[in-house]
Amino acid sequence: MSHPHPELGPPPQLPDRGLRVTPLGGLGEIGRNMTVFEYGGRLLIVDCGVLFPEEEQPGVDLILPDFTSFRDRLDDIDGIVLTHGHEDHIGGVPYLLREKQDIPLIGSKLTLALIEAKLQEHRIRPYTLEVAEGHSERIGPFDCEFVAVNHSIPDALAVAIRTPAGMVVHTGDFKMDQLPLDRRLTDLPAFARLGEEGIDLLLSDSTNAEVPGFVPPEREISDVLRTVFAGAQKRIIVASFASHVHRIQQILDAAHEYGRRVAFVGRSMVRNMGIARDLGYLRVPAGLVVDVKTLDDLPDHEIVLVCTGSQGEPMAALSRMANRDHQIRIVPGDTVILASSLIPGNENAVYRVINGLTRWGANVVHKGNAKVHVSGHASAGELLYFYNICKPRNLMPVHGEWRHLRANAELAALTGVPHDRVVIAEDGVVVDLVDGTAKIVGKVQAGYVYVDGLSVGDVTETSLKDRRILGEEGFVSVFVVVDSTTGKIVGGPHVQARGSGIEDAAFGEVIPRIEEALSSSAQDGIVEPHQLQQLIRRTVGKWVSDTYRRRPMILPVVVEV
Repeated sequence: MSHPHPELGPPPQLPDRGLRVTPLGGLGEIGRNMTVFEYGGRLLIVDCGVLFPEEEQPGVDLILPDFTSFRDRLDDIDGIVLTHGHEDHIGGVPYLLREKQDIPLIGSKLTLALIEAKLQEHRIRPYTLEVAEGHSERIGPFDCEFVAVNHSIPDALAVAIRTPAGMVVHTGDFKMDQLPLDRRLTDLPAFARLGEEGIDLLLSDSTNAEVPGFVPPEREISDVLRTVFAGAQKRIIVASFASHVHRIQQILDAAHEYGRRVAFVGRSMVRNMGIARDLGYLRVPAGLVVDVKTLDDLPDHEIVLVCTGSQGEPMAALSRMANRDHQIRIVPGDTVILASSLIPGNENAVYRVINGLTRWGANVVHKGNAKVHVSGHASAGELLYFYNICKPRNLMPVHGEWRHLRANAELAALTGVPHDRVVIAEDGVVVDLVDGTAKIVGKVQAGYVYVDGLSVGDVTETSLKDRRILGEEGFVSVFVVVDSTTGKIVGGPHVQARGSGIEDAAFGEVIPRIEEALSSSAQDGIVEPHQLQQLIRRTVGKWVSDTYRRRPMILPVVVEV
């Protein structure tokens, strides 16, 4: 198995009749999925998603792929293929189209409807090309064939990309549910046909590669939901991804059976479910869905609320309910269902929400105590079956953390893919397919790009470190007025602290040390404000560390008169 090396440099020029594959997100992480394919000087992008921030990234709203490696080649992009409508695959599209709005978007009906609604909020009108399973489209030099795959959202597609360099198949996210709610199976005959033709490189979903066996059918959840609904005495509140149409359908069916009305809570949930209903992907009995404003007129045992926040996102509806910061107040006897899995890294946030809801008397049903979720990703048994059908000549695991990628690589090797033909890459690692062999040839920039409010890319790792220090240790500000000529103190020092756990009065002990340090520097002819600020920072920082064993941020302000 080949793998990336930290010493990798920029990739060489792509050989004639070679296909270059550059993942810019989704490898070594769950989210931010994006892969760039290059042939004959033209580019094809598959997916452009976002990653949601973790606790050590305070103030960040979203994390995007880094477009630096192709930003000066936007005119070379022939299209963006979107495999399905989840945020970790389409959420970054508005930010890429801000740089060039006429890049074509290619995807299924539901996927395009979801991204078009999102782009409308960004005031972007995209050029779109709707495709379906069984369709083929020529996109520049890339001959793309689309294959149906089953996932936790309708209309998901894999894509086979043919070029003179060979055929590459990108699975997108998929599983092999044999009893899907929408009866849309992963098209194994199509994959078998592609395998017979010859798949030169397979990029395969790795998320559940560590999980043995097969993913249970989605429909098994229906009986569990009915049991929960039958036992619920008051309101039922369901948290789910705003794009999980299958799960919402099961909730609607259970609510209809038990005589409850359903209200969607949250802008994205209302928008997405409206789109799914209008396009026929969501079957809603007449009168079942009501506006949340009408709930006051209904008794608690007739209410179901469907909201976002299953991952503990701080600003999502469920988190705000847990924190008593939402118009909907949790009361004893309410039943809350978290109908999703835990995305790695979100565990603490989710359990914090569960504890908050339980504190207010809710009965919380989640994957840990009831079967209210099944994964949308193929487990090890399905992947083995899949590889035996596809018989890829080269394999590149995608979509997963390092442990998932490694486990997926081992599965492929078990089915006969030679170890030296299994390429374990990471974000930014460039893989060339030349003469039937895939090899790592270099690396491009593929760091995190942070979205914070309206700013994109302005937040750096340094500023995040400052935010963490401020959040954990607080800050100490020191204000001093000095003579611009002599450097002698004219006013101050005045010291204040916030969030450091140190009373302002305690700083009386350090003020003489500041005065002594500034007096000594004035005698040495040091009057430049920046140098004086550094001197104050060192003096106060050492005193705080020696006295309190703390490291707050020191903010010195030197004013010259």
